[in-house]
Amino acid sequence: AVDKAATDVCQLFDKNITRVYTNLGWEQEYFLVDSALYNARPDLCLTGRTLMGHSSAKDQQLEDHYFGSIPPRVTAFMKELEIECHKLGIPVKTRHNEVAPNQFELAPIFENANLANDHNQLVMDLMKRIARKHHFAVLLHEKPYNGVNGSGKHNNWSISTDTGKNLLEPGKLPQENAQFLLFLAAVIKGVDEYQDLLRISVASAGNDHRLGANEAPPAIISIFLGDELTAILHAIETGTVYGGTLRVNMEIGVNVLPSFTKDTTDRNRTSPFAFTGNKFEFRSLGSQLNIACPNIMLNTIIADELEQFADELEGKEDFNGALNALIKRVIKEHKRIIFNGDGYSEIWHQEAERRGLPNYRTTPEALMVYTSPDVVDLYSRYNVLSRQELKARQEIYIEQYCKTIRAEANLVIRMGRTIIYPAGLRFQQELLRACLDMRALNREPDTVLLDDIDDTLRKLREGLEHLENNVDMKIEDPVQEAHHKCTVVIPAMNAVRTLADHLETIVPEDLWPLPSYQEMLFVK
Repeated sequence: AVDKAATDVCQLFDKNITRVYTNLGWEQEYFLVDSALYNARPDLCLTGRTLMGHSSAKDQQLEDHYFGSIPPRVTAFMKELEIECHKLGIPVKTRHNEVAPNQFELAPIFENANLANDHNQLVMDLMKRIARKHHFAVLLHEKPYNGVNGSGKHNNWSISTDTGKNLLEPGKLPQENAQFLLFLAAVIKGVDEYQDLLRISVASAGNDHRLGANEAPPAIISIFLGDELTAILHAIETGTVYGGTLRVNMEIGVNVLPSFTKDTTDRNRTSPFAFTGNKFEFRSLGSQLNIACPNIMLNTIIADELEQFADELEGKEDFNGALNALIKRVIKEHKRIIFNGDGYSEIWHQEAERRGLPNYRTTPEALMVYTSPDVVDLYSRYNVLSRQELKARQEIYIEQYCKTIRAEANLVIRMGRTIIYPAGLRFQQELLRACLDMRALNREPDTVLLDDIDDTLRKLREGLEHLENNVDMKIEDPVQEAHHKCTVVIPAMNAVRTLADHLETIVPEDLWPLPSYQEMLFVK
């Protein structure tokens, strides 16, 4: 779909272009944990994340891991992984530490989007198998550890021609820049009109822990263009002279677009969809996501916009005038989606609401969009997915969400009753014996810690009972069940976790049965 629509637009500028395709460069973040520690944590083994565990006294605050050298044991794993990737034709190139301790990243050279997707699936499988040979376990969950950065998978998307032209790269000739601005306008219009579709493309139970948590973009979809490109678009919209590095009139097709450098704000790490010089970086993807879904959506959205543009511009006598009017109209009608500021700030959340941008904070909210009339119409018109296929995906993702939360909740109950509560009980018994010994010596014991243990164990017992009563509550409607899991079960799990994590801070280490965050994050 995107090939046909984009080729039709390109031929308005260059008849030699006969094919257009999308390129993709993914960035795969992941954690490594020693396999012995991994096997001692039922939650990591079964759910991929720690369902309880108090934060380490030190984690990523100093960013010493991020800027430090790669540990030798990890380097050995990376080298073998890269060799096996190259044997399969996967052009991996980049390797480095990430922000959180024991977190790393792998990235390949850009490829055709279809091939890049296949390669990412292969890499995730390879990583797990090769890590075992080095006595590591790979964690691809979006949020394996509470309180430190989770893992994403940035999706660097661009669109190119069979003549070697990157359509998202500004050129030196007026014709090239007019074409660039037209494709840029298509992305702006498409992301604005289908921002909810892009949000559901990254929706999952795991990614809900990460989006907007000062480590990943918020659930509100917006576009970052940088100050200079935004100023250029403003000059086009208002018909004024652009006052940047070169003062020029922005009449399309006549003057050269002023050259501008990649924005100095390091691509605005708080933006979900950032222009980075010659591509767009969709930053909201979770680390274990199959990247096919967001790229199918991106391609279909852009195909729709480009087809509209081709229909409007074909056969126009005053092509440059029509082009200028189209781009000016798109900027004026869809500039609400452009935001270059801090996506984490509360001010932006208020501003986004004022602009009418949706904020689907959780997966159950987002998944309802799958069968909305505009989404069904979009996919049907381009014969990408039928209504039945969209409905099937919606039902599968809802079921997957419910099963994920149910498994996590049942494991919290199991661990709480068979691991955490007994550990607290053992310490309570030690304190009781100590108090009795003190009284035998006619001395009044200090019972503050004992009172704390008593109170915490009682609340833990009540919290586990409350969670158990809700986790398997019979709800016939899958949508209602998903909302129940989101609004009742998850808060109940979090309440149990708070109590368990408090116990970890007061129970002696020799009585605590689970590997700590300190061990899992810093044993290399």
